[in-house]
Amino acid sequence: MPHVDLKYYPRDLTAQDKQALAEAIASVLKQHLNTTDDAISIAMHEVDAADWKAQVYDPIIKPNLSTLAKKPGYQL
Repeated sequence: MPHVDLKYYPRDLTAQDKQALAEAIASVLKQHLNTTDDAISIAMHEVDAADWKAQVYDPIIKPNLSTLAKKPGYQL
């Protein structure tokens, strides 16, 4: 039962863009985790650049740097 919680800077994404992104992420999960659409959930949250450090980097990324599968190429 994979769940993806995607946080990103605001973009002009239409509902169709978001749906296409969710489908692409789901496709990768199905391919690599041998799972089904019914088992996948995906959340998408826009986070302003000014809030990134406080809302994402400090509470989520920084404490988990040693276990991240893909580490960011930046530090805050």
